[in-house]
Amino acid sequence: MLYRLTAHEAIDLIKKKEVKCQEVVESVLERIKQVEDKVKSYITITEQEALENAKKIDEKIAKGEDVGVLYGLPIALKDNLCTNGIKTTCASKILYNFVPPYDATVVKKLKENNMTLLGKLNMDEFAMGSSTENSAFHTTRNPWDLERVPGGSSGGSAAAVAADEAFFTLGSDTGGSIRQPASLCGVVGMKPTYGRVSRFGLVAFASSLDQIGPLTKDVEDCALAMNIICGHDPYDATSAPVDVPDFTKALVNDVKGLKIGVPREYMEKGINHEVKKAVEKALELLKSLGADYEEFSIPIVEYALPTYYIIASSEASSNLARYDGIKYGYRTQNYEDLIDLYKKTRSEGFGAEVKRRIMLGTYALSAGYYDAYYKKGLQVRTLIKRAFDQAFQKYDVIVTPTSPTTAFKIGEKVSNPLEMYMSDICTVPVNIAGLPAISIPCGFDSNGLPIGLQIIGKAFDEETILRVAYTYEQNSGYKNLKPKNL
Repeated sequence: MLYRLTAHEAIDLIKKKEVKCQEVVESVLERIKQVEDKVKSYITITEQEALENAKKIDEKIAKGEDVGVLYGLPIALKDNLCTNGIKTTCASKILYNFVPPYDATVVKKLKENNMTLLGKLNMDEFAMGSSTENSAFHTTRNPWDLERVPGGSSGGSAAAVAADEAFFTLGSDTGGSIRQPASLCGVVGMKPTYGRVSRFGLVAFASSLDQIGPLTKDVEDCALAMNIICGHDPYDATSAPVDVPDFTKALVNDVKGLKIGVPREYMEKGINHEVKKAVEKALELLKSLGADYEEFSIPIVEYALPTYYIIASSEASSNLARYDGIKYGYRTQNYEDLIDLYKKTRSEGFGAEVKRRIMLGTYALSAGYYDAYYKKGLQVRTLIKRAFDQAFQKYDVIVTPTSPTTAFKIGEKVSNPLEMYMSDICTVPVNIAGLPAISIPCGFDSNGLPIGLQIIGKAFDEETILRVAYTYEQNSGYKNLKPKNL
């Protein structure tokens, strides 16, 4: 049962030649065959390519050649990351047949370190959603309870890690799309600082908010993945020219003297009492280990959710204008003229949630409303960022729940968009401020569903977040959790 190992454990075994890369890859592929019909985390599975790659890695190891950091480790990617020669659909009908001619920068970095690609993972269409029910292909299910959602939009990425269908995965986080599904699926999910990871080759939803990050079985795997994917990229104008530390060196079991801030607003309205209790217990554990925490107020976050939906929808309206049925992707069969072609292609190709956000964004950007909505959203964004900067003058990290609730039932919120949007209430301020944050498991509710703890850090200070997360993980026992019903 090699698939049950963490990434670093599997790499160690291959490195020591105790197992072959091919054995590890075959073990995960066998696991996919066992559970994929229930979980449905993949859109595309590249079984043949994975086996061929594993064979090549073993040959390289036998010859003593360099095989990078990953030693052929089997990994899967969210289906909005471009992969050369492999379909990238964004879980949308409009891109059902799109095969990119190039790799995203993060994919290139993983390939340079000799990953084995298992396939592309399901998601909410164009990363718009919090439950992975908005996919044009199928709904992914939560491995802890197959009647419940895995979160979104990186639901396939989180479910695959929780179900041992990949050692780690990459997702994208626009308003919590890595952290919220990580919380609901009981895995580790990190959203790096905006600009820390190149967005080149990530199909854009909201360009000023999107960030790629890893979903992993434990914090050590998260640091390992961050070491590979981070770094400046000349192909991405928003990529920050900052040095990348060795994140694994931050994994020190020690939080003595650290100051933790707990925003009162995150622990009150809309937060499930079992979630609140688990977060409070986690804070007490960190306090017993030498950290200090106190409540403080950050009232401006009340406006984070409406600000996020104005900015994200406006940028989505602009970014998705390129899908017109002319250059690539889906094209309607019957049309009278060019305008009719545009209308029918988009009507047939986009799902309901994507259309909703395009309409909202187009309205916010239209003449007469731009100043009232989009410009106002940008001004509030500045105030939110300023409030966090002020808080970080006093605190080393900020700790909150990741999600206000545990995983909800499939279909429970799909007909109520506003209720669904509230799922991201704890995560969106981080994207608005461009900060790094991690979600780690911190307990279970009375239904046996995982609860996530969110640790937020200063810009480009992922090391402190990882240190706190690692210390908590080592002392709480919530590591590499396994759903009992799979």
